[in-house]
Amino acid sequence: MEDQEILAKFADPAARNVAFNQLVRKYQSKIYWHVRKMVIDHDDADDLTQDVFIKVWNHLGNFRRDASLYTWIYRIATNECLNFLSSKRRKFFLPLNDVAAELTQKVEADPGLAGDEIELRLQKAILRLPDKQRLVFNMKYYDEITYEQMADITGTSVGALKASYHHAVKKIEQYVNEESHHD
Repeated sequence: MEDQEILAKFADPAARNVAFNQLVRKYQSKIYWHVRKMVIDHDDADDLTQDVFIKVWNHLGNFRRDASLYTWIYRIATNECLNFLSSKRRKFFLPLNDVAAELTQKVEADPGLAGDEIELRLQKAILRLPDKQRLVFNMKYYDEITYEQMADITGTSVGALKASYHHAVKKIEQYVNEESHHD
């Protein structure tokens, strides 16, 4: 079902629940995997995905349509991820490296995420990136989102996003090369 149809149904109080269920079915998997790549842990990703859709339910009536519905939902999910990671660090007074180490352990322990050796190295490298660089890398590399869409989602300029992606790729290459020399 097209987004416009879902939005039209949502505007009708009698059809609101049906419309929202269609929206969740359409986007839940994409949003879950976007969140999961950021927070790694399934339970955290599940909870955050639920939080995202609660926010969508609460604010869909105010959706201005200045971006696509998916971009808007993705923006909410992105903010939820960044807030979650930030509060996790604050709550436990953890430096970035400790959070990366914890997430790396979760990747290694989850056979569904670890994949082969190359994918595991890539995941470990990605987890060493600052949250916003990791976000940009995931959006470009995994979700194949254009820089223009990313700019809508993050409120960041295309130039800054390109620079962020470039820095992320360099850091990942450096980490993977260092790891290869240790083998």
